[in-house]
Amino acid sequence: MDIKLELPQDDLPLMANTSHILVKHYVLDLDVDFKSQIIEGTLVLFFQPGNRYRKKSSSTEETCRSESNEACKFRMPEPCHVPVTNTRTFSSKMRYNDFAICGKGEKKTPGKDGNHDNGGQASGISSSKYCCDTGIHGSEDFLLVLDCCDLSVLKVEEVDVAAVPGIEKFTRSPKLSVVSELRNQIVHELVTLPADRWREQLDYYACCSQAPGCGELLFDTDSWSLQIRKTGAQTATDFPHAIRIWYRTKPQGRSVTWTSDQSGRPCVYTMGSPINNRALFPCQEPPVAMSTWQATVRAAASFVVLMSGENSAKPTQLREGSLSWHYYVTMPMPASTFTIAVGSWTEMKPETCSSNDLAAEISFSTSEADFRYAGICGHVEYPCRFQNTSATTQEIIPHRVFAPVCLKGACQQTLLQLLSPCLSAAHSVLGTHPFPRLDVLIVPANFPSLGMARPNKEKTGHMSDSGSSVIKHGLNPEKVFMQVHYLKGYFLLRFLAGRLGDNTYFSFLRKFVHTCHGQLILSQDFLQMLLENIPEEKRLDLSVESISRDWLESSGLPQPLQTELQAGAECRLVRQVDAEVAKWNQLNRRPRKRKRRGTEEVFEKLLPDQLVLLLEHLLEQKTLNPRTLQSLERTYHLPQQDAEVRHRWCELIVKHKYTKAYKHVEKFLQEDQAMGIYLYGELMVHEDARQQRLARTCFELTKELMDRCSAQVVAEMLF
Repeated sequence: MDIKLELPQDDLPLMANTSHILVKHYVLDLDVDFKSQIIEGTLVLFFQPGNRYRKKSSSTEETCRSESNEACKFRMPEPCHVPVTNTRTFSSKMRYNDFAICGKGEKKTPGKDGNHDNGGQASGISSSKYCCDTGIHGSEDFLLVLDCCDLSVLKVEEVDVAAVPGIEKFTRSPKLSVVSELRNQIVHELVTLPADRWREQLDYYACCSQAPGCGELLFDTDSWSLQIRKTGAQTATDFPHAIRIWYRTKPQGRSVTWTSDQSGRPCVYTMGSPINNRALFPCQEPPVAMSTWQATVRAAASFVVLMSGENSAKPTQLREGSLSWHYYVTMPMPASTFTIAVGSWTEMKPETCSSNDLAAEISFSTSEADFRYAGICGHVEYPCRFQNTSATTQEIIPHRVFAPVCLKGACQQTLLQLLSPCLSAAHSVLGTHPFPRLDVLIVPANFPSLGMARPNKEKTGHMSDSGSSVIKHGLNPEKVFMQVHYLKGYFLLRFLAGRLGDNTYFSFLRKFVHTCHGQLILSQDFLQMLLENIPEEKRLDLSVESISRDWLESSGLPQPLQTELQAGAECRLVRQVDAEVAKWNQLNRRPRKRKRRGTEEVFEKLLPDQLVLLLEHLLEQKTLNPRTLQSLERTYHLPQQDAEVRHRWCELIVKHKYTKAYKHVEKFLQEDQAMGIYLYGELMVHEDARQQRLARTCFELTKELMDRCSAQVVAEMLF
């Protein structure tokens, strides 16, 4: 089924019919294979009908792409190898091996409950009445639509959750005669368990994910979605509430990057690409589709698996040379927040590592007795740390740091020393940490520094009754590198802090976090709440409308920021930079002749931010001679500074064709690929043959490691 949206090439469709049905929990069971650069396994989804689902609908905005009545075809899986995995999860109490997962072609004997395989429905369906409906009108079947791209879907089946031992506790009406209704009722009871039973809930999710299949489902894929239906299930309520998808990723999939770390060892990670995680697993992409998840990932024993879970996973030995890792999340979040990184990472441990770290994690992440102390939260129910008396006073949550082995020393000396003070400072300003733990990973050089940004959903353009929508220009690779909205947002927050005063502003931020944690909040909601919580005399001319107009919707520098820039010129640190700029300009104008040692210029030591400002001022100069550039390099040790400083230094090198330092540009383009995108443009714009040759050579060396958006943008610059 291709949905006819008449989309421009760079618009991103969100296809999932979230108004009709919502994923409440994902269970992933995956194998990572670096040789084939494929992640494969199963995904089990647990559903609940959406709040806006309507029994009757006279029309739908979604139509077949073909207007010539070409039938949309649903199919059963093509003959293929479906891996049967022996999943082990965090709970040793559950007897997962009691279940045999049905592979393709396996037949089940009908049992007392009437379960049977629907292999007889394996033929493709060529009837246009099934092609467009994501709701219900007439006698058509309900169609589940998931966001999916760059995946090979092998098989889809309903899961027989009723076969799980002990699951009968979740059936309010054990005398239900329709088995499908019984299964759906079990899932409904499971997904609506109270928060203080979250561990039991995770255990049963794991058990259900290993239950046998009870009938293959018809499915089809197009460029942006996976569509699934069950014959006779006419509404979201009738559709199976637990299904299993067998699939594998593709090496070129846009949600995962297979690359090498700074030590040259292979690794893979999810990236904040325009399509988020839909090329990692079929999911519901719109942020409104909040869900929990748990994942078991297997990889060779030489690799470490990190994920955005709430637990500090420890590996389990499966067989010689293979380890299994299990992570889970109990806070419902958008599917785009699911992250994974697999590589030969080394864990950095502080010299004064507390032996109580693990005990602290257990105390704060698994305690069930404390979730009742505070007022009512505004989010859906989950085991919230804001309702845990111990967690609210925990200034520093347990944390781990991982990095390539070649960066171990730098991380040990610098990063480890900063984390505890930063976590403590965040707690002092914002209050309770929303998560029980933190993993920090030094990502590979090609990691795109901007990503996972989602626009206001009101601005996405097309919106259908089913919940599908379109993000305008979401696939435009150049948009990834346009940072204006990030910078203006940052300066807006600084402006508000200056206008209101630090005490008032930070007091509000703490209240905002406490009130809105666990919820999706728009910028307008934040601004409205801010204005409602500050004294009348401090609001002055501020309003949600004026702030949005001046800061978020208008081009160019907002007037308050221009005023602030003028006032900033009086800052002591800025004046110090101005004085140094004058010295360098004077040095640059001097004729080249030997000077007596006593008349040499003395330059002040500058902070990194001051160095950035200094180099930006010098970039405004029409010419800087090689002697001046050489002195700059020696005085401030520019090749050893941070990436922001080195980026400006490389811009100076390119602008003034300082050939002796071209090696610094080459190094930057290869080791700081995300920031290096702009330098490629600088190298090409001067139409200098040597600089253009340098740009093309560096691109040839790095293009296979670059993320797709970066490579596409650079290729358009160079060729």
